Parts: sequence; structure tokens; C-alpha cells
Amino acid sequence: MIHVVAGILWRDGLCLGVRRPEGKAHAGLWEFPGGKVEAGEDPAQALVRELREELGIEAREPRYWREKIHEYPGGIVRLSFFHIRDFKGVPRPLEGQGLRWLTPAQARELPFLEADRDIVEALAQPPDAP
Repeated sequence: MIHVVAGILWRDGLCLGVRRPEGKAHAGLWEFPGGKVEAGEDPAQALVRELREELGIEAREPRYWREKIHEYPGGIVRLSFFHIRDFKGVPRPLEGQGLRWLTPAQARELPFLEADRDIVEALAQPPDAP
């Protein structure tokens, strides 16, 4: 099982979506930025490192939100999602990916990775929704 972390970055009520670049698995689909947890890292440390590598930002105080297990045809992934409301720098696409600030409703209209779709739905629900 691969452990992956993802950050839901917020700015002015918008969250950052990342479009996977050509040449990568699932090219053209959207996801939340992040990556694999390396040996010796805790998930929050891994996320800070991944956001630095992928977007050139320094995330401060990632707040754990939820975790899920997702089975792809090639294997099982454990995903840990964090909210990030405080970061230094302006996100830049350092790995050829597309970036877009989205309302949760706009995110629902984009083709997100299968593992992220229920996360997008949860973000779009009013706070008091079941």
C-alpha cells in the first residue's frame, strides 16, 4: 500500500486544483497537490516537502482533515487529506501541471481523479449537511 498526502490549499474561499501533466499517469485529470510519504516522514512533513517541490510554497500548519483507502487497478493507496490556509509564496506549476483556484462548486464540474471525487463532494456541502 502506498501512502499519499494531499493538501487542500485555501485562498479567499477558493481551493487550488492541480491538473496532471501530459506524460504522467491519469494525465489531464485534476487532483489536490501532494505526493508520496517517504520513509521516516510523518504525513504533515511529507506534504510540506511535496508542496515545496511541486509548487514552490512553504505550507504552514497543515491541518489533518480525513483519510481514505482507494483501490486502483494497479494497487491500493492510502490518502491523507489536509487543509492548508497559511502558506508562504505563490503556487507555481514547477512540474508542468496546470493550476486553478476554484470554488468547491467549480471543482465539482472538473474531471477529478476517482480517489478525490468524494473529497470534492464533501468540500461542496454546506457545513451543516449530513
